[in-house]
Amino acid sequence: MTSILASRHVSQAIRRNIVSLPARLHSTSAVNRATEEHEPKFLQAVGLFFDEAAKHSNASAETLKHIKSTDSVLSVTFPMEKDGKTVMIRGYRSQHSRHRLPCKGGIRFASEVDLQEVEALSALMTYKCAVVDVPFGGGKGGIMINPKDWTESELERITRRFTLELCQKNFIGPGVDVPAPDVGTGPREMGWIADTYRNFNPQDVNGAACVTGKALSLGGVRGRTEATGLGVYYGIREFLSFPEVQKKINHHGKVQDSSVIIQGFGNVGYWAAKFFEANGARVTGIVEHDVAAYNDKGLNIEELSQWRKEHGTFRGFPDAKIIDNPMDLLEAECDVLIPAALERQIGLRNAHKIRAKLIGEAANGPVTPGADAVLRQNGKVIVPDLLLNAGGVCVSYFEWAKNLSHLRFGRMNKRWDERSKEQLLNLVEGNAGRPLSEVERRQMIHGAEEHELVYSGLEDTMIVACNETRQTANAKNIDYRTAAMANSINKIAASLAGSGSIFTHA
Repeated sequence: MTSILASRHVSQAIRRNIVSLPARLHSTSAVNRATEEHEPKFLQAVGLFFDEAAKHSNASAETLKHIKSTDSVLSVTFPMEKDGKTVMIRGYRSQHSRHRLPCKGGIRFASEVDLQEVEALSALMTYKCAVVDVPFGGGKGGIMINPKDWTESELERITRRFTLELCQKNFIGPGVDVPAPDVGTGPREMGWIADTYRNFNPQDVNGAACVTGKALSLGGVRGRTEATGLGVYYGIREFLSFPEVQKKINHHGKVQDSSVIIQGFGNVGYWAAKFFEANGARVTGIVEHDVAAYNDKGLNIEELSQWRKEHGTFRGFPDAKIIDNPMDLLEAECDVLIPAALERQIGLRNAHKIRAKLIGEAANGPVTPGADAVLRQNGKVIVPDLLLNAGGVCVSYFEWAKNLSHLRFGRMNKRWDERSKEQLLNLVEGNAGRPLSEVERRQMIHGAEEHELVYSGLEDTMIVACNETRQTANAKNIDYRTAAMANSINKIAASLAGSGSIFTHA
């Protein structure tokens, strides 16, 4: 593994005013309650899941070593002035695998960021991309700051400076490494990254593809904002439709009338809740870091979201019971529990208390290996993170492809499709002897818009990946996480072998 450390010189006078940022201990206080001290950290957990799946793969021992190891890591530090003092900012970028290029993965802003977390997330991205047949290697990045502690102008300077470091070390580019939003970042930060890259690479005609998750005005794609949450909905819908899952958890198999509890009300949790609500599910609980909101008849997601935006909390929301100890709601009875916050939220301390029938991992690594075993022993079905939350990287792939083609999806064929449908509809009307109403005609001949094509592509991707995972799990009599990981390993091994980069004989 290559390790690169970049640091800027600061004067002795400035050094006297440097403020050190705290090292990471746990993701949130909830982790302390959920996990035992002896449980493996995130990177170790990913490795344990990999090792178990490797037993069921077709890859050789040498190939498995290659796949598991991280290719390269960038660690940077740079000074930033804050309230008259100089704060040393630390950032990381990990490229886990370059078997397919570019590497792909988000950049998060959080005070809990550390090198181990970034490596673990980049490894998970490698496996995630392979599971859903997205032709990227895995990457991940992070800056160790709490974005709430910084002004917008300060965040812009931090983002641009980190991007400068990535440019200087060749850790960003449309064919090299393509970041995306993650915890604490969004379209705004991605726009700053894209602009900084463009200024350092003004002749790169494909420069917009250096980052995804951008605003539409900067080359983003319609549907990217809600992509991960929509992918979570598609994935859980598919697993609920499997007869063996219905039998195991004693469920009717429909999203409609299912009860859902979601931990986390950020981008992923909000959109997952919206799609479940829109398709007839009762979202009975939302768990946040301070409190949880519960209504057994179902929460109104939009009203709850607006209340939180106005008041900064769920407290006082009139149509819900507010639970002061939010982690208690993870243990409430429901059909589907969706951890959509951070890693290690279900551990050995609370796994045996989980009463949900199906756990859908919308977050990365929310269940520890020990908790995974306990949940499965208790008859729960777990839809793993590397499959379920792949909607974001899938639609990021669409955005990247759009930027490289310099063409909006649907622009070339929308009107042609509508004219073809209209001609066919005229024939049908003539034979039927009854003209359709104007509303019916518009519905029938409507050509797909960009977001509809994105939704369609994401739905097809999730259906195929879920069924591949199901087939492997049933054929080998293994759980869905192990099956998804084994499929991923086999696909990566095939890519490496096909490229001639692995020699099985000395």
